[in-house]
Amino acid sequence: MADQEQADVRLSLARLRQEHEDYDAAINAMISVGCDALRVQRMKKKKLSIKDRITALEDQIIPDIIA
Repeated sequence: MADQEQADVRLSLARLRQEHEDYDAAINAMISVGCDALRVQRMKKKKLSIKDRITALEDQIIPDIIA
């Protein structure tokens, strides 16, 4: 992977991690306020989707090493 591509992936990864933290804070706030369970469930699903994208980007950066 070229240096510029790796820098772009790392930047995207940082943004996704921040978005994941934001969703976590929002979900906790919604739960503490007593928001609708369906809305909380939808937010958790979006958060999980972001986590999956984070994992995919991390896999691009870290090469597979067969031990």
